[in-house]
Amino acid sequence: VTAAWQRPYLNVFKHFRVEEWKRSAREGDVAALTDSRLKGTVYRIWGSPPASSYLQLPRTGTQSLGLVGRYLYLLFRPLPRKHFLVHLDVTTEEKQVVRISFSTLFKEFKSTATWLQFPFICRAAEGSVRDRPARRGLTGAAPADTCWTCLVLDLRSILALYLSRRYSHLKSVKLCSNLLVKNLCTSDLLFDPGVTFSEARPADLACRGVAPVPREMAFPVPKGQRWHDLYDYIRFPSEGSKLRYDSIQKSCPGPTAVSEDPIQQQPQPVMLTKAVRDRVSLIHQITSPKAVSAPW
Repeated sequence: VTAAWQRPYLNVFKHFRVEEWKRSAREGDVAALTDSRLKGTVYRIWGSPPASSYLQLPRTGTQSLGLVGRYLYLLFRPLPRKHFLVHLDVTTEEKQVVRISFSTLFKEFKSTATWLQFPFICRAAEGSVRDRPARRGLTGAAPADTCWTCLVLDLRSILALYLSRRYSHLKSVKLCSNLLVKNLCTSDLLFDPGVTFSEARPADLACRGVAPVPREMAFPVPKGQRWHDLYDYIRFPSEGSKLRYDSIQKSCPGPTAVSEDPIQQQPQPVMLTKAVRDRVSLIHQITSPKAVSAPW
């Protein structure tokens, strides 16, 4: 089965028409709202305990999303002073289903052959009391002043590093309360939110799998301000390295290019400096035609 319809990226909420609730499911307090800062629709998932309310793709457990992109992008914001929970079911090349979960409820990393559980550490907005160095790195509920976050999960590397398994595809996603969610996307490209399309010009970094963020995945940046001063970018595993991390949290200001195979090759990160970002990009209008729907 070809996956060409998923390239160069797939807007999951748009493709599966989440707003119609025909190929997705919701339970508890799940509502579509207009976010004034992002100037668009977001989904609020609210409830206690966190598992009591959720947005799920696909609708039933007998179905599969069949999304093969290496990177899963979750654009979200934790609700203040609440705990949240996310479950991802991924399928290995050996057809083994592995659940990857992350939550502010988890105090420590746990793993079995079929389940990885990662604590998620929220960072407060810049300058807040919670953001002081002595307070960083703490588990627990989200702070009162949280940031919109672009979380990039390298599903291939996660399975390779923690279970020595080879990634096949994403089977399902379950977003539990308490979250605001803008979108989910998958891609084999590593998008750099620090590069705007007005700055973008053809560059050889495109062949390394690094590209500007597509418009429908972007957070708005007022004129004269920088993306990384307004939002959080979290890539996990950090910098695509072979090191195992016990929690998911902000660790670096931007993305880096990585090797193709986390099992067989030693990753060779390429840091994108400000000077490089000013020159970098991809001919997005040529390489990103509208996704063509495939039978599900």
